[in-house]
Parts: sequence; structure tokens; C-alpha cells
Amino acid sequence: MTRQIQLRLPSLPARDLALLDEGRHPDAFAVLGRHTVGDVTVVRAFLPGANYAELLAGEEHGAVAMIGQGNGLFEAPAPAEGPYRLRVAWPGGITESADPYSFGLLLSEDDIYLFAEGRHFDLATRLGANLRMIDGVEGVLFAVWAPNASHVAVVGDFNGWDGRRHPMRRRLGPGVWELFIPSVEAGAVYKYAITAASGEHLPWKADPLARRTETPPRTGSVVAAPAEFNWSDEAWLAHRERAHPMAEPMACYEVHVGSWLRTEWGQMGSWDEAVDRLIPYLQHMGFSHVELMPITEHPFGGSWGYQPLGMYAPTARLGPPEAFARFVDRCHAAGIGVILDWVPAHFPSDEHGLARFDGSALYEHEDPREGFHRDWNTLIYNVGRREVRGFLIASALWWVETFHLDGLRVDAVASMLYRDYSRLPGEWVPNQYGGRENLEAVSFFQELNTLIGARGRGAVTIAEESTAWAGVTSPVHHGGLGFHFKWNMGWMHDTLRFFARDPIHRGHHGDDVTFGLLYAFSENFVLPISHDEVVHGKGSLLSRMPGDDGQRFANLRLCLALMWSHPGKKLLFMGCEFGADEEWNVDAPFPWPHPDDARRRGAMQLVRDLNALYRSTPALHRLDHAPEGFAWVIADDRANSVFAFRRSGGADTPDILVVANMTPVPRHDYRIGVPRSGLWRERLNSDAGVYGGADIGNGGQCRTSPAARHGQRQSLSLTLPPLGLLVLEHDSAGRQG
Repeated sequence: MTRQIQLRLPSLPARDLALLDEGRHPDAFAVLGRHTVGDVTVVRAFLPGANYAELLAGEEHGAVAMIGQGNGLFEAPAPAEGPYRLRVAWPGGITESADPYSFGLLLSEDDIYLFAEGRHFDLATRLGANLRMIDGVEGVLFAVWAPNASHVAVVGDFNGWDGRRHPMRRRLGPGVWELFIPSVEAGAVYKYAITAASGEHLPWKADPLARRTETPPRTGSVVAAPAEFNWSDEAWLAHRERAHPMAEPMACYEVHVGSWLRTEWGQMGSWDEAVDRLIPYLQHMGFSHVELMPITEHPFGGSWGYQPLGMYAPTARLGPPEAFARFVDRCHAAGIGVILDWVPAHFPSDEHGLARFDGSALYEHEDPREGFHRDWNTLIYNVGRREVRGFLIASALWWVETFHLDGLRVDAVASMLYRDYSRLPGEWVPNQYGGRENLEAVSFFQELNTLIGARGRGAVTIAEESTAWAGVTSPVHHGGLGFHFKWNMGWMHDTLRFFARDPIHRGHHGDDVTFGLLYAFSENFVLPISHDEVVHGKGSLLSRMPGDDGQRFANLRLCLALMWSHPGKKLLFMGCEFGADEEWNVDAPFPWPHPDDARRRGAMQLVRDLNALYRSTPALHRLDHAPEGFAWVIADDRANSVFAFRRSGGADTPDILVVANMTPVPRHDYRIGVPRSGLWRERLNSDAGVYGGADIGNGGQCRTSPAARHGQRQSLSLTLPPLGLLVLEHDSAGRQG
């Protein structure tokens, strides 16, 4: 039974009430909750819009009707100690919960200190919205960094999106605000209502640490359930931890999951659909890894994920976080590694995002000469600020540790390393020594890679670095950046330029094929034919190839076969494996070839066989990043435009001979010196009929004869297919003499 009270309560100063009503009070905990004034203990609650409120403080006290003081303030006398609850009648119903302003400090001093130092690498379990039980009460602990704000409140579907209802408490130190709201559950949608130091009410901000979001174009953050998943990949992780990634085969299929799954009716698909469709395809094609274009939540689908705001949240477009975890787990069960494109270089300026988050340049630089990308119309993270640096590194660790990812491909590394990136003289700020190197970015990458190495259980990092910056894949203790691999953009540009030429001119441009071997072992390279090469008017990979239809497909097969036999790990963008006609369109259905399209089916079969050959042949991957794994045999036959080289996997493995004819003219009785006499078998012929070729070759094998060539005492007389590549391996069982 509710008791009415007659006791005169201490009055709240009108100024405090006005600030609460305006959503500007700098310290709501100083006036709300339980307070003792003189000999009277009172509970105050600010409940704008409520019709009625009761204080419940134990059975012996029962329910006490709270006195409404106007503008939403309710007060009642209370016991000096012990728990209490508030029962509130709203226009839409009655709620009952503990008082958010009855709880003490929530984040530990260690949490605050480590965040300020940029060293809190379990940040997603502290900041953001985390389900908690505090003093036996279930709810959500909200915490956000906004050091220059004068006021921060949580708004959401649990408080009618009223910025007056749940003002937060500012902790001393780096400017973290916190609030525990009882009874809020997973799935609740929320944002932060922030007032700048100037008193300006900013647009409501999504949570930078949100682990789940609404589906775009909606922009709300969503309270995520704990990141708990029944993983079944311990054996996979244990093997990965023991493996030496440089010596392992790595053939990555780069995919934009939404458009790969997209149907002609426009549906994007889901992670569960990717389990059913994408994983079997990867297995069938023999790729060792799938590289996902960014799935960190992003507001604009046309950015393909490369302008993310949710650095801790898998995009809601494809399903909840647990569905993504399920996809990774099933990939591992199928023997497929998962690499994520991760973007720490920049972020979009959408008003609900990180831009001027608390009314100041918080995540970005204040000076646009340091903080604005004109090329991409985005803002640049200030990685020299400890809290920002820690935010990004904790994001990387979150993906690797929580979702068991096998690697991160770090986007736009060059744009971070150079202060003058895409800037004219006078448009950039030199470093402290007057140079163009971004020393803060160097330090950031070194710390990132050191921590991934220490905590990632064998996960790798891959740099998209397009310049000649030295030591990208050198160890940090040797002064390098510490990445495991670097995209070989020079090889990609040279190779695509060479294959775009009419074959009649290729003999004059052999440097495009050979130049990359001058530096091929200076870094640990990945050979990338990525999405960037089939967009923005560049056309598809097939469309770059000269000649009639038959020659275009022969060139495509030759290009791919050369790539798979060349030193370096492999990356191929979706659709290139079968020769898509048009360049990639994120909004279009994936252009699967017709079952009767023999040329495209043949190209797919070639890629499948290349992957099988690559994985089963140590000479093609074991010494990928060592000069002793490669030797030119023919690099100067300009008249015939023929190239030949040997690949080695060490003394315990047979060498591989690779011969490429870059013209549409077959070469008969073409002699190549080899180090071993006897039978050499054709492991692969890119002109085979099963691939859509003319089936010109050597009948699957060839024997040496004692005719000296290329510094060897014996040689092979080969028929070289037009626009074709041969891979031959010595057969020790068939050795003669």
C-alpha cells in the first residue's frame, strides 16, 4: 500500500532544476539519487513526462509516493542506506527498476588510467554498452569518451529518446562519462546526446564502441549481447599458432560478401547464406583464404566498407555478430582462413559519427592539413593522440581475438605514413624534424603489429602500402613496421600494363615482367589483383586483354598462371577467376557464367587447378620470400617474347620449371636447359582443352637430350602453346642414366 508523506523536504535550487530540464546539468549525480541534507535523507529522480512515481525501499518501508516538484522532478524521504527501487507511471505504462543514480563509480581506476595511456586493449568490454549485473541489479553500463563535452546523456528507445532522462557522470582524468541504467536489455537502440563546451547541443552521436548497430540507413547503436560463441576451431587455431606463414601457401579470394550473394532481385544475403554458398565455393575452387572487404559498420554502401564508423561492429546488413562468428567458425572447419580488410586511416564526416564528436577535433586532427583527406572527403585519425591510438589498436585486437580472424589487411597504409600524401607543397605539416614521414603512424603500426604478434595466436597483418617505404615487413626490433606481408602494387601495375599490350609489341616491354624480380625479396609480398583494378572505368580484368575472344581468354589464363607461379602469395578479386565481362558493380547481381559458357568454365577450372598445384608443390610456396627459391632461365628472348624460370622449395623437393609464351604464335622445338636429365612432366598447361584452350603442348611430358643450353648440359625440346604457360617438374622415377 502506498503511503503519502507530509515531511518537508530540502528544496533543489531552481538553477539545478533548470539545468536538468535543459539537458545541461554538469553533474547529475550531485543532485539526483540519495542525498542526506541535515537530518533528512531524500531520493530525487528526474522523470520528465512521468505521471506518478513511487519509492520502494524494502518491505518494512513499503511504497512511498514521491512528491512531484514540477518539470519532472520527484522527491521522497528515504532510508539512509540500503537498496531502493523506483516505480514510475508513464503515459504508456508502468516501469519498476533500481535508480541509475544510486550506484557509485563504475569503471575501475585501472580502466580509466589504461584508457588515458592508450593501453587499454580490452576496451570493448569497458567502454560502449555492456550488459552488467551490479549489486545484484541487471542492466547496461554505458561509457563514452567525450573530454570536451559539458554534458552527456544516453538517449534510446528505453527512455523515449529524451535527452533529459539519463545524464551521465564524468570521471576525472581523460574525460570518460559513465552511467549504469538498470533493466535495459540486449537489443535496445541508443545514442549519446552531447553538449559541447560552448553549450551547443550536438547532433546525437552513435557509440564509437558499439558492437552492434541498426541496419543502415538507420544509424542507432544497439546494445549487444555478450560476445559468447560456441567455437569449434581450437585445432585450427593451434595449428595456425605453430605455422610459419611465409612458407605456407596463401591464395586469397577477395570478396564483397553482400554483392557476391546479391540476387537479381536485389537481396544482399546474410552470413548464414554465405555459410551455405560462399564456403562450398571457396572449397571447390581451392582457395586457402577468403579476404573480406570491410564489414565494419559503414553508413554508405557505395564506399564498399572503406569509410567505416563502427570499428567494433560487424555490419548489420549481413546479420548479427554471432552470425559472423558462425561464418568464421565454419570457414575454419572447411580449412579456410578469414582475413578482414581493416581501415584505421580515415573515417567519414557523417554528423552521427566521430566527426567533432564532443564539439572538438577529438578523433581527428584540428588542422585540416593533417586531418582531412581531400581525395576521399574523409577525416584522418589522430594516431598521435594516445586515446585514439588505443581505440584503434583495441579494435584490431577485438576482431582478431573475438572473431578468431586469421589476419587483418590494413588499408591505405601509405596515406598514413606520409604527411604529404596527395598534398601539394604548403598543404601539409612537416614532422618535428622537418620531414614528410609521419612518425606517429610509424609508431602506431609498430605497436599494432607487436601486439597482434603477441596476442593473435598466429594471425597475420598485411599492409596495403603502395610506395617504396623500406622495412614494411621487417621486424619491429630491426626498425621495421612489423607487418607479415605487403601488397606488391608494383608487380600488379607492371603485369597488367604488360598484358594490356598487343602481343606484337610485348618483346619490347619484357622489363614489365622482369623488373619486379629485382625487388621481389626485399619484402614479404602478396601479389594482388584486387577490387581496385576492376572499378572506376578500368574495366574488368578480361576486358584489358587484347585480341579476339579466344585470345582474350588465353591472355587471361596466361596472366593468372604467371601470377600463381611467380614468387609471392596470391590475391584475386571475385569474378576475375572466370573472366567477368564488366567491371564490378556493388549494386549489381554477381555475374555468374552460364553453365554452357565453356571459356569461363575453363578459366574457373584453371584457377581451381592452379590452387591445387600451388598448395601441393613446395617449390611454388615454401621459399616464396627468399632469393634462393627463384632463378631466371630465360629473361631476354625479345624476338619470341618467351620467359622461363625455375622455382625451388629446398634440397628435399623437386624444382619446377615455368615457361611462358607471351605471343599467339606456337613455338616448336624450343630448347631450354635444365639441371636434371630424364623425364619432365607437364604439371600444368594453360592452353589445355579443359581450360578452353587449343590443347597445344607436349603430350604431358618431355625427355631431356644432351644438348647444352643456358649453362646446363642437357635440355628439353618443348612445344610452347600460343599465349600459354607450362609448369614442368622433374620426375625422378623416370630419370635416365
